Amino acid sequence: MKRPSERSRAGFTLVELLVVILIITVLLTIGAAGFRNAGGKGVSTALPSAEAIFDEARSVAVGKGTLSRVLIDVDDPSSEGNYLRRMFVIYQATDDNGEPIPNSWVLSGKAYIFPPKTYFSREFSKKNHKAQSGSLDTMTLSGVSGMYNSKKTGYLYYEFNAEGICTTGLNGDEYDAPSFVIAGGARGRGEDTPRTTSDGRRDFGGFVIWRNGATSVFRNPTQIIGADSPTNF
Repeated sequence: MKRPSERSRAGFTLVELLVVILIITVLLTIGAAGFRNAGGKGVSTALPSAEAIFDEARSVAVGKGTLSRVLIDVDDPSSEGNYLRRMFVIYQATDDNGEPIPNSWVLSGKAYIFPPKTYFSREFSKKNHKAQSGSLDTMTLSGVSGMYNSKKTGYLYYEFNAEGICTTGLNGDEYDAPSFVIAGGARGRGEDTPRTTSDGRRDFGGFVIWRNGATSVFRNPTQIIGADSPTNF
């Protein structure tokens, strides 16, 4: 019987081991980069879903001939899953004659929750994006369900009228396009305002809402935050 050669019994050479180590190092580096960019993926995932929520709100307002609102949950900072991460649509109830019933709102569909480490930006979401001015209005909510009724401060909102016009941007006869901005970051225990991480200072995304309800996504973060690198949002 033929004896095995010295080569077959020698195992891996030093060069082969170095190549394997190099491949493992490259794979670990790619994996680490993926974890660092997790927030960015959250923002890019949330944006189309948020646009769909706005489309729903406009369609509901026109279809039912009443006001509708997109609500952003800012009610209770202790609610880790909802605070600055939950958004949903409501519309104003009407009577048998089609007249709006004051302070009576109906939930439309299900709420959308942003991906982990992705938050609504109160700092950069404005009534007038171009001028970076005007804070969004707030409202309380009751009579809907225990999951949505306000417990503390309530909700920020964007509004559409029965004609499908985004009234949030109306300023007399003028229209100033409001903005919807989200960002990737972290919110520490006891902190009401999320903060950007060292490797995600420019991890922002969003869109403006035009008079007819159409949205235009920002092409890059500088259209939202300029050249700055904010520490919170």
